[in-house]
Amino acid sequence: MIGWLDLTAGASGDMLLGALVDAGAAVAVMQEAVDAIGVEPVHLSVSSTTRHGLAATKVDVKAPRSTVTRTWANIRAQLESAPLAEPIRRSALDAFSRLAGAEADVHRTTPEQVHFHEVGGLDAIADVVGVCAGLHALGLTELSAGPVSLGSGMSRGEHGFIPIPGPAVLQLLSDVAAPVWSGPAPYEMCTPTGAALLATTVTRWQEMPQMRVRTVGHGAGSRDVDEVANIVRLVLGEPVGQPDSGTAVLLESNLDDMDPRLWPDVLAALLTAGASDAWLTPILMKKGRPAYTLHALCAPTAEAAVRKQIFARTSTIGLRRIPVGKYALDREQASVRVQGEQIGVKLARDDGRVVNVSVEYEDVARAAQRLDLPVKEVLRAATAQAHRLFALGSADPPQR
Repeated sequence: MIGWLDLTAGASGDMLLGALVDAGAAVAVMQEAVDAIGVEPVHLSVSSTTRHGLAATKVDVKAPRSTVTRTWANIRAQLESAPLAEPIRRSALDAFSRLAGAEADVHRTTPEQVHFHEVGGLDAIADVVGVCAGLHALGLTELSAGPVSLGSGMSRGEHGFIPIPGPAVLQLLSDVAAPVWSGPAPYEMCTPTGAALLATTVTRWQEMPQMRVRTVGHGAGSRDVDEVANIVRLVLGEPVGQPDSGTAVLLESNLDDMDPRLWPDVLAALLTAGASDAWLTPILMKKGRPAYTLHALCAPTAEAAVRKQIFARTSTIGLRRIPVGKYALDREQASVRVQGEQIGVKLARDDGRVVNVSVEYEDVARAAQRLDLPVKEVLRAATAQAHRLFALGSADPPQR
């Protein structure tokens, strides 16, 4: 299943939450992920409303007034230690990393020195983690989006009046080459949290792709403005046409002067930046010098962010850029339990039938630590459970 976002009225965390719930994502799953962070009690409140006569779902984050000042380091530590499925954790970390980086660029400081203010508030944490959990639950193989309305005018911030669109919003969306415009309303239409979530989760920027529509979710914003129905629309459906998932970009560079201890950090940073895969190939360069070729495969929308990380974290001064075709099977997320511990499972389908089942290794390792069991035993049990529940060759939906 694929998804497409209509962002004519911009985007915010609560609008994206509402669209996900309206499209069928269980609010209980999102609430469970928010609760797992371990901050002050936060509740996702769901209600029905209308915007310009269109029925929509409004999700409000009910949180107590907090005096805790949270930095990027604080939020990162909470996300890394929380009992979340690895894809949810990875997406949430990526969104907050992008927010910290954008704020750092705007204020000409470093991400670790950014004071998060509203971005580090409980509502923003709930927005980011809830949206990441909702998308994970839907198991989309692709999420695309149309142009983002940003708004216009001025807004009062902590340091006085600032122009709309805000500097951080522009930075976040420029990093992923998102198409933007001011839009029909003279207000802030896209928030920094909304922009960070779009930069993290949207895999392609385009008009609505060919699909057989299954459902449409409408997520309402807080304002009911005159100029536009203040909603995000999430359209879900089955792709039509060839299974080609589109053109990808392969970035490569040969390096013979890197300390090999740096490579794990480099590969992890590229995946966080949006690369779908990153790997090394040992080679011999001129004069018999041992070296590596660094490869990073990514969607065109993630190319700028991945390229930026390569130049920042390696010694290279140049890259090869190779457009490549790419085929991908339809994928969906499920889970199994081993002695009460939840472990994510990825299912791959060809013509609707399951052909591959893979358990999330990070979930396995975390469960093994909690159960005080060898990783290989938990891996074996989770794999066996997955094969029992999701039989290869089956066209039936996953058993929950």
